[in-house]
Amino acid sequence: ERREVDAKGYWRYTIALTSTSGPSLTRLPNRISVLSRSREQPIAVGAGITGKARLSPPSGPALPGLNDFAFSAYFDGIGATGFFYSAPKALPTQAETTDEAGWLEAAGSGLYALRSAIAERIRSVIGGDAGAFAASIITDERRAISSETMEALRVSGLAHIVAISGLNMALASGIFFVGMRMVFSLFPGFSQRYPVKKISAFAALLMTFAYYLISGFAVSAERAWLMMSIMLAAVLVNRPSISLRNVALAAIVIIAVSPHEIMGPSFQMSFAATLALVAAYSFWSRWRGNRERLFIARPPLWMVASSKASAVIGGVVITSLIGGVSTAIYSIEHFHRITTYGLAANLAAMPVMSIIVMPSALIAMLLMPFGLDAPFLKLMGYGMAMVIDIANTVSSWGGDATIGRQHSWFLGVSTIGFLLLTLLRTHLALLGLPLILAGLVLVPLEQNRAKPDLLIYEDGVLVAFRTDQFVATTKRQAKGFVFDQWARAVPLPDKHVTPVMVDDSKAGEREDTASPTARRPAVLTDQQKQEARDKMILAFERTNGFSCQKNAWCAGRHESGVKVAVISNTALTGTACDVADIVVTSRFVPFSNCRSGAMLISATTLRKTGSLELWLNEAGAPVATARAAMQDVARPWSIHRAYDWRSKTSDGEVPPHIETMLAAGQ
Repeated sequence: ERREVDAKGYWRYTIALTSTSGPSLTRLPNRISVLSRSREQPIAVGAGITGKARLSPPSGPALPGLNDFAFSAYFDGIGATGFFYSAPKALPTQAETTDEAGWLEAAGSGLYALRSAIAERIRSVIGGDAGAFAASIITDERRAISSETMEALRVSGLAHIVAISGLNMALASGIFFVGMRMVFSLFPGFSQRYPVKKISAFAALLMTFAYYLISGFAVSAERAWLMMSIMLAAVLVNRPSISLRNVALAAIVIIAVSPHEIMGPSFQMSFAATLALVAAYSFWSRWRGNRERLFIARPPLWMVASSKASAVIGGVVITSLIGGVSTAIYSIEHFHRITTYGLAANLAAMPVMSIIVMPSALIAMLLMPFGLDAPFLKLMGYGMAMVIDIANTVSSWGGDATIGRQHSWFLGVSTIGFLLLTLLRTHLALLGLPLILAGLVLVPLEQNRAKPDLLIYEDGVLVAFRTDQFVATTKRQAKGFVFDQWARAVPLPDKHVTPVMVDDSKAGEREDTASPTARRPAVLTDQQKQEARDKMILAFERTNGFSCQKNAWCAGRHESGVKVAVISNTALTGTACDVADIVVTSRFVPFSNCRSGAMLISATTLRKTGSLELWLNEAGAPVATARAAMQDVARPWSIHRAYDWRSKTSDGEVPPHIETMLAAGQ
């Protein structure tokens, strides 16, 4: 149904699943997202596709309070994610399947095929990160942008340009609308006879809709399209185009069509910026009207000149400042970071976007059907390269402050204050300031709370000790998607202590040799178990670090004295229970408790609780308190966690010792 290339040339396919074999799934996902790591010729949108793949349910939060990827995947209709073991092959689409597909599905496939073709055309003409960046602001295909450039855009506060949002849509619509009126002005007779302003608004309305159709239907693009459509429609009926009513109408439509989007950062940040800008414009219009009424005669010439000169500069500065401040609440809540040099980056990048990038993009898209788009795409690419240079320069200054997770009341209190400040038109709006300040007070209070000592990802493989000085993990190459979320949310210290391999001869076999893997457990003799036991005991003598044996176990002792063993070979689970205080298994074991009294956190338990964070004791029970990422698996997007395919029953209950541990942390 969809395909998108990333910066490495790998293709990610969204596939409507019709059947599986080896095994044949009894509960077939309707749609899956699968990555192909081979740089093969991509399979066309709408074609059949087959291949051997590994599939897993969408992952849950990396830690309590973080983003639940299963939530968005559920509403996107994605039932599983994974990767192909080798290059997939194309299959001929069966005629009967095509006939059964509705016109809406056929139209959707056609639009995504067109979107993919446009993105490939842009990337091929411009090339590099500039081409990938240019394709993203037109088609919203972002995966092709390198991770280095994306990080520079985030740190510099320019990441909002990547998504198709109000900025892109407003520039495209505004440039088209103004351009149409300029063309009509060349024909005075026609302009005097017909309402060229409304004709231009209607043409811009059609252009905006076409932009939305090739944008991938992201919520930011949907919100921007609705806002621009309402504004242009207001011109057609002689109503004010910029008003809070238009913002409200756009919000009502999105909530009615896809109410789950209100929980995501895209909805919250895009509407926060739009609401703040419209409210500021409304306040400025009222203030300007009151100021002008103070002058009975014409204002002085110096005042008119200064007003015109400051309009352009002040407009860019104030718009960037309002946009950055209004979205800071949601950046802190969802991404646990804030950019301190975002204003400087936006002041430098916005003129490039307004004068070079978007006009060139608009002309290129209009000329693309005729094959005359290359010169304008090249010009657009130069502008994109300038924006990337600005991002790299500003990001080199630093300024990316990690804030960490926030108090559960932070978002609600701050949002209520923000709404009061922007929606009320009288002095009552000032009531929002104390609430915003109260939300900001919660930031340092949450940062001063005790940090967890032990972090366990839901796969039971990645486990980390945290101290104030460093973090020690069970993986040599731990830094990745999950670890980066931990680092921003907790936050973690910069120093990373890698595990020590017990068998040095095997240490260089794989890049990730230090992590327990998902290989089938080997059958061990009593002598081998005893050797593993002795090595674990020896590993516990090392404080705040893990020692690992490939495909078998990792063991370490926290500074509190608590000994933790992470087991990938289930034959060693009983051995680990005898010598460790906490045992984590990445594979299924037929029991939920250790006879020795050690705390067992099995793969079955982690499936129900999700990722865990634990505060350890220096004496007594090893765990003082704990929190789980999945407090309730009865939700539609997480109910699969309670299902046991072996017994074909659902059971969301966790072992009593885990329930007691979690209850202490509530």
